[in-house]
Amino acid sequence: MAKDKRRVVLVGCGMVGMSYAYAMLNQQTCDELVLIDYVKEKAEGEAMDLNHGLAFSGSHMKIWNGTYADCKEADIVTICAGVAQKPGESRMDLLARNTAIFKSIVEPVTDSGFNGIFLIATNPVDVMTKVTCDLSGFNPKRVIGSGTSLDTARLRYLVGSYFKVDPRSIHGYVMGEHGDSEFVPWSQVCIATKPVLDVIAESNGVYKKEELEKIEVDVRTAADKIIAAKKATYYGIGIALTRLTKAILGDESSVQTVSVYLRGEYKQNGVFAGVPAVINASGVQSVIQCQITDEEQEKFNASCKELKDKIAEAERDLHH
Repeated sequence: MAKDKRRVVLVGCGMVGMSYAYAMLNQQTCDELVLIDYVKEKAEGEAMDLNHGLAFSGSHMKIWNGTYADCKEADIVTICAGVAQKPGESRMDLLARNTAIFKSIVEPVTDSGFNGIFLIATNPVDVMTKVTCDLSGFNPKRVIGSGTSLDTARLRYLVGSYFKVDPRSIHGYVMGEHGDSEFVPWSQVCIATKPVLDVIAESNGVYKKEELEKIEVDVRTAADKIIAAKKATYYGIGIALTRLTKAILGDESSVQTVSVYLRGEYKQNGVFAGVPAVINASGVQSVIQCQITDEEQEKFNASCKELKDKIAEAERDLHH
């Protein structure tokens, strides 16, 4: 990794990528930001637009539209490139198109001599993270997907709203696929250190378990509702990616809910899925093994089976 200047290369200057870039500029996340896009003029214009706001920010960030050669000195290459999810389309429907796009990105990044961390946001993110790992040949610890990080933030916001508690004081995770088979292990959701299931049991009917089920549905379908209303989601994931970037560049060893490669954790092997993991400058330091219930384990197994089927499909695409 480059030690003197923290450099992030962003591949893909669509709405997700530029929401991420804008959030990084405002949070002074890195020293150098390189923009790469299939349409070079798009990256040029976005770099100009961001640079024109530097005088109003607290950041001294250097921003430019670059080439894959700039990846050599990068700490992180974040991939947001790909086709967008359309209304009524599942994240998995994007698979074949985005697998083809990734073939044209990952090879020139690795050819540059890049030796940092891949951060993947493109959907279906768990599968595209596996595709990146396969194409790059990197140790899976250095390939991280945004996974269920945004879903977890949505969960904490909704649980906080229901119990009238600051979402930052809600502790819990969405696990599994970033998609239709994701689930909330409610046994692990707490307000401070008190399980929400205990709060409900002691509330004399003020709070109801049925409301948690509604919250879980709202978390799972949030993206569909946003896409139906405004065609795409980008602010939330842009901020989530910025948080993950800060965890890596700051060598934080903080727990984030990301898509990581499982080697026996949660009784799964060989699949990238969303779980709480310790993230720092070396990538994935470790996976946090929560004591989920048997029923929750079954849900996680089912989610991972769906992902394995899609990964097999992606790998067939890679070899054709």
